[in-house]
Amino acid sequence: METIIVSAINIKNGGPLTILKSCLSYLSHNLSSKYKIIVLVYDKRLLERLEHVEFIEFKKTTKLYLHKLYYEYYYFKKISIKFKPYLWLSLNDVTPSVKATLRVVYCHNPSPFYKCSFKEIMLDPKFYFFTLLYKFIYKINIKKNSFIVVQQDWIRKKFSSMFKIDENKIIVSPPSIDNQFKYFDIIKNVQDEKIFFYPAFPRVFKNFEIIGEAANILLSKSIVNFKIYLTINGFENSYAKYFFRKYKSIKNLSFIGLQSIEKIYEYYLLSDYLIFPSKLETWGLPISEMKTFEKPIIVADLPYAHETVGDYDKVLFFDPLNPKDLAETMIKAMSGKFNSNSLKPVNMPFAKGWNDLFNILLTHSKN
Repeated sequence: METIIVSAINIKNGGPLTILKSCLSYLSHNLSSKYKIIVLVYDKRLLERLEHVEFIEFKKTTKLYLHKLYYEYYYFKKISIKFKPYLWLSLNDVTPSVKATLRVVYCHNPSPFYKCSFKEIMLDPKFYFFTLLYKFIYKINIKKNSFIVVQQDWIRKKFSSMFKIDENKIIVSPPSIDNQFKYFDIIKNVQDEKIFFYPAFPRVFKNFEIIGEAANILLSKSIVNFKIYLTINGFENSYAKYFFRKYKSIKNLSFIGLQSIEKIYEYYLLSDYLIFPSKLETWGLPISEMKTFEKPIIVADLPYAHETVGDYDKVLFFDPLNPKDLAETMIKAMSGKFNSNSLKPVNMPFAKGWNDLFNILLTHSKN
């Protein structure tokens, strides 16, 4: 029996952990009868027990970034020589130095394609460092892959241009959304106040300030019948502290802090609109999640957002650098006026879900 190795030692939470779980669930239920499945993880307790899946833990990966590089560029080669994998799938963004018939890297992080302002560098120097580091990390070994997997077509084009890679070697594979909370029975208070919701962790590119400025503009126009829920409390990091200090006096902003996924879905149900002003995303998961409730979406007019919104008739786009434009868009939304967005066909190779993706990978390798 041939072996598939999935490398995911850097994944601990968030969207990447969701992707890892869904990937392993597919492998366990669909390919474990044909392939031995070995998964390299930080902590197997983060994952549900799966039949026919073997875990190898690497708990030192969080202590020092050099540990991660040691594993990727030295130790994993020993593992590949030992197990002789047919497919090595890296979900770590990094292309490791390994031996395998088929080598594939799944890239989540779009930071190399973001240009920080001086203010953003001061507020979040770590993120600025990663915009530089990932450009270098991505480049190492990247042309040795049989395929590169990304979530959107605009990222495929960026990868192709930045690293001089044929677009036919870059598979676009959007994440699938399973809304298990869609039918929560939540009763919303009947009131005139319109509720906006922005679920995001405070990073400089998440662009919270434009919401604070837009709120001030609305208040200056004597528009007060609105509330904006933000999933920060001001203590998460220096950017959150900066934002909270600057806008905490605006009573129409509600700082609710980080929430569980169950609570996030309750806020989707309670809210009238999603605001999503982020300037950088590989996908923009809240957009897809809010769509499952068929509610209006107000989103940054950027390539990632158009792809994520897809075919939808309750959307308004705004300039993510223009608070006045956001304020006017919010007014338009509150009056019930929305536009439609249509998804342009994505060129092949394109995979809708894990079944499509593994069919492309495993069929290609046997040609």
